Amino acid sequence: MRADASLSAEQSFVLSTVAANGVATLTLNRPERFNPLSQQMIAAMQAELHAIAKDPSVRVVILAAEGKGFCAGHDLKELRAHAGDKSWQQGLFDACSRMMIALTEIPQPVIARVHGIATAAGCQLVSMCDLAVAAENATFAMPGVNIGVFCSTPAVGVVRNIGRKRAMEMLLTGEPIDAATALSWGLVNRVVPANMLDAEIKRFTDIILSRSPATIQFGKQTFYGQVDRPLGTAYDVAGEAMAGNMLLEDAAEGIDAFLQKRPATWRGK
Repeated sequence: MRADASLSAEQSFVLSTVAANGVATLTLNRPERFNPLSQQMIAAMQAELHAIAKDPSVRVVILAAEGKGFCAGHDLKELRAHAGDKSWQQGLFDACSRMMIALTEIPQPVIARVHGIATAAGCQLVSMCDLAVAAENATFAMPGVNIGVFCSTPAVGVVRNIGRKRAMEMLLTGEPIDAATALSWGLVNRVVPANMLDAEIKRFTDIILSRSPATIQFGKQTFYGQVDRPLGTAYDVAGEAMAGNMLLEDAAEGIDAFLQKRPATWRGK
């Protein structure tokens, strides 16, 4: 965590780095347990996202994970330890939901770098990122039904990616899907060999870095502001946003550059 430099990599729940080009990488760091979303992991993620949202030098965020898998979901040992305390359980799931929503609220695009397993809330984490690139060996599941805990919160994000019938198949059977299926269903954007993950993510980050940061931020906010609204309201939100977008300096510069057949020089305003 960037908040306390005295913490060692072994102690930190989330490792945070920012490259000179503005690409931040957040890495879940409990590899021995497949990076469960414990209370502390959720709090660490929330803190990092809060800091990134206020940092204009960060242009793109990569969400990665240490170890053999991306994320196994919530910490079952922790949940079981508080099994009779509904208030504690509610607090945990509320905090997790706020963290998931924060992925859509920060102005920077977030790209999930997925390898190994992404199950339950780990699958939800993938679904809430703006883009996702998966290794060929990645698997995705909402297997809570297998242990008597229906994956209700993971379903919120996943169903917004893959549709009702496919989400219910995952929820009711608990069976995993492979990376190729996740791609065809719309849960991830690309599937590549594991040794090509970083190269494929770099292809995305290079494209995003070449675009206007102001336009990207404006557009992401608008997308999530309209996507779940009724059609008429969605058009109202989007229309107002388009009008506002046209007032940005970068919109004027981009159009002029296109008409003059020259590269644009983004001003970020």
